[in-house]
Amino acid sequence: MTRSRFPGSVYRTGTEPDPRFSLANERTFLAWNRTALALIAGGVALEALGLDLQPSLRLAASVILIAAGLAVPVLAWFEWARTERALRAATPLPGSATSIALAVTIVAVGVLVLLGVILR
Repeated sequence: MTRSRFPGSVYRTGTEPDPRFSLANERTFLAWNRTALALIAGGVALEALGLDLQPSLRLAASVILIAAGLAVPVLAWFEWARTERALRAATPLPGSATSIALAVTIVAVGVLVLLGVILR
């Protein structure tokens, strides 16, 4: 009797890859989740500490950080699944959309905080 694994859309693809690669893929997924927790904590801290920044820009930066913290695990899940399917199919690994989204988020928050300092 074969045990079904979740998610079937990933594990029904191809053949079992070298476990080291699957485990590395899982560690990357977990690292993205730690990053998401840090984004949420940063957004909460930015607003809770009430730093001397222009209030609406501080709030906007906080909301963006918290929203990114909610979005990153979802993006990371899809990225994990795409990578795992590629490993199982022995095809080239996909690029990282999560990295691009995070970079854009960091730039946006940085600009808001900089403007918040300048316009206070």
